[in-house]
Amino acid sequence: MKNNRKKAILILIIAFGIIAFCGIDAYAAPTNVNLPKVNLSIGDGTTTPTDYVSNIKILIFFTILSVLPSIVIMLTSFTRIIVVFSFVKTAMGVQQAIPNQILVGLALFLTIFIMQPIYNQINTNALQPYLEQSITQEQAIEVGSKPLKDFMLKQTREKDLDLFVEINNTNTKELTRENIPFTTLIPAFAISELKTAFQIGFLIYLPFIVIDMVVASILMSMGMMMLPPSMISLPFKLLLFVMVDGWYLLVKSLVMSFS
Repeated sequence: MKNNRKKAILILIIAFGIIAFCGIDAYAAPTNVNLPKVNLSIGDGTTTPTDYVSNIKILIFFTILSVLPSIVIMLTSFTRIIVVFSFVKTAMGVQQAIPNQILVGLALFLTIFIMQPIYNQINTNALQPYLEQSITQEQAIEVGSKPLKDFMLKQTREKDLDLFVEINNTNTKELTRENIPFTTLIPAFAISELKTAFQIGFLIYLPFIVIDMVVASILMSMGMMMLPPSMISLPFKLLLFVMVDGWYLLVKSLVMSFS
């Protein structure tokens, strides 16, 4: 053990000696080297205030595109349609048979179909005149928001609207259909759509619950308690849905509910 310690101490002494006597020369960076100058500038020096306004408008446009999915969901008929479709899929017990992408795509195109008259009004009265520079941006927003507000107010319950008017401390004497703010209208419209969708979903559930109860009662009376009732009731649900042309009735009812 002593010999090993002596060898280790000797190796450390030799190592420190090598480090002490062997120096490394460090040289400062030369000062006479011509380094490139970095110059950051926006524009070419001839940019006018009008160009800055155009750039800001482009920025606002791309910002609107980023929140477009939220606008589609909260300001259109999409919420009611997709919630009802979810109720149908759950009531029938075919969660894996119908992909969510199909339901979302169908709900999106139904939304485009329902909202097309409103878009035509906005395009004719606000968007095209603004692009032709016949009206200002503020006028285009004011004119374009009227058809959308009318659609949302028709589908919003007065009770829900009064709730957010009261929370927002809005003066009801000065409040009209034209000047009601979107910050008050959008949440009222959303909860009204959810309530309507839940009511439709309840009516959809009733026939399928009856089938489940009948199948479960028959299986219990036959002593087949280990057999899942959903396995037997699923074909009868599908048969009932196909016989009554369920998708036709469902889509027709949803579209007509917005007229």
